[in-house]
Amino acid sequence: MCGINGIYAYSPDAPGVERTELLRTRDAMQVRGPDGAGSWYSADGRIGLGHRRLAIIDLSELGAQPMSTSDGRYTVSFNGEIYNYAELREQLALTGTSFRSHSDTEVLLHLYRRDGADMVRHLRGMYAFAIWDAQECRLFLARDRHGIKPLYYADDGKTFRFASQVQALLAGGALQRRVSPGGLTGFLIWGSVPEPLTFYQGIRELPAGHTLHVTLHGAQAPLAYWRLGDALVQSIEAARAIPIGQEIDILRQALADSVRAHLVADVPVGAFLSAGLDSTTLVGLAHEAGRNIQTFTVTADEFLGKPGDEAPAAAEAARHFGVPHTVASIALDHAHETIPAFLAAMDQPTVDGINTWMVTEATRRAGLKVVISGLGGDELLGGYESFDRIPAIQMKAFGWISQRWVGGAYGHAYALLANWLKQMPPRGSEKWSATGNPQAAYLWQRGLLMPWELAKLLPRDVYLAGLEELHLASTWEAMPQELPPFAQVSLLESTRYMRNQLLRDSDWVGMAHSLELRTPLVDQRLTEQLAGLAALGRFGKGKTALARILANGLPDAVLNRPKSGFTLPIWAWLHSVDELSGWKRNTWLRSRHARNPYTRWGYAVIARMPEMQGLLL
Repeated sequence: MCGINGIYAYSPDAPGVERTELLRTRDAMQVRGPDGAGSWYSADGRIGLGHRRLAIIDLSELGAQPMSTSDGRYTVSFNGEIYNYAELREQLALTGTSFRSHSDTEVLLHLYRRDGADMVRHLRGMYAFAIWDAQECRLFLARDRHGIKPLYYADDGKTFRFASQVQALLAGGALQRRVSPGGLTGFLIWGSVPEPLTFYQGIRELPAGHTLHVTLHGAQAPLAYWRLGDALVQSIEAARAIPIGQEIDILRQALADSVRAHLVADVPVGAFLSAGLDSTTLVGLAHEAGRNIQTFTVTADEFLGKPGDEAPAAAEAARHFGVPHTVASIALDHAHETIPAFLAAMDQPTVDGINTWMVTEATRRAGLKVVISGLGGDELLGGYESFDRIPAIQMKAFGWISQRWVGGAYGHAYALLANWLKQMPPRGSEKWSATGNPQAAYLWQRGLLMPWELAKLLPRDVYLAGLEELHLASTWEAMPQELPPFAQVSLLESTRYMRNQLLRDSDWVGMAHSLELRTPLVDQRLTEQLAGLAALGRFGKGKTALARILANGLPDAVLNRPKSGFTLPIWAWLHSVDELSGWKRNTWLRSRHARNPYTRWGYAVIARMPEMQGLLL
């Protein structure tokens, strides 16, 4: 995993690549790649690529980037891991391709030479990369199917810029730090900025499962090569043909295969271990695969001896598998010291990530560069309460009301607010409006704020512009009509919460500590194999089937522990850390109506930002 960036001055009217800008952007991502740095420029100075390296596969200089083919036609800057690169390398070698390195990066170059843009259909992994074709004067960018790795870009009509982080693009100096109304309102509603928007005007995120071409005529529209909704439809159809009784064997084989793939590395691999079924099962499968990986758990002093403390059950699971284990307990004083660093490293505003920051910090101190995480099990197998609640919300009232939401949740809210009602909608009316519409029901269930509550936090022109921008930006992935309720929620949780919050936070938090986070439960092949069976209820309720797939089972401390989630006492830190006192400026946030601590946390995160001056009430 690494940091990538580039500048392509495609218009004849644009000045050539300013090398100092390229290097400023690249080196703003130094923590993403402390093992090396590289840059490449075309002979005419119209394009430059940068790279910061965290060496995981082929640690030699032969794996350094940007990397070019021997004839100089293709050059790549790549962030991520291709787990099936050895298999692809063998296929390419059979057709006469010769390799100079043992890296997955070089496989990308030769695969693009053979298949062009269709190369992405052969890749298994997490990735964001850019390949320059000198003969066609064409820049090709791609992002993995689930959106594990980020890729941000800006296009002013003459010059195209891209990077692995938003703050790195801004550090280049060519872009202004103007807050996007859509990004701001989206953050306040959800606690994260929904793609393809970012928190800043003029910067977009390449959507997951999309590619993008930039030619001498400019950037073309992103093209989807994989959509989760389509994959769910296909997986359900395939699951109907699977005989009853084979579910657990398929679950075991698919998970074991994904874990083996995610253990591919030329450095040691560790694991986050909570007391939940997801991470415990992954550690057990890694142990069965012959990898005695080191495990890590984080807790807080406030939790010691209380039901919310995961540490004892996690330690018992580690003993059960016989793997080395480390517990890091976070004191309030340490939180005071750490939160400023957490906020300084934050790429885009988020109300989450502090828990991942703490365990990542402890893991990196142990000297590891790669760790696997149990992220994704709830979205795949139905571990959230939303899998019951959202279908129930949709059935609350008369189906015809849902016709008012044809324009989408944001469009409906915008229409209401644009008329400037003298009185806000009656409490609970938005819940009735969600009838029959899974996206609106999801907004009611998962949103930190209802859109009309933005009037308590933002000037009227800002939130109206923001809701309109959200409505026009297509931030919701298309929902196939044939999906059953379980699959609808799985699609929503995966493309909204997991993609925009959990995966994004895992990337920037891990990279802030030069640590690669891998997610075996967020994998294209796994999704296509298991999502249909889960949607048809073939695994039983939630994630209970995971307890049945390990040869030596799971310890009672894990099996009998109620689900609590992986959390830390941010509500205590919010009140005690001066850096996060901004929420206290707003009367409504201090009132009994704003009970959600994540709403206050989010307001505090952005209130400290200089560019937010004048945009908050």
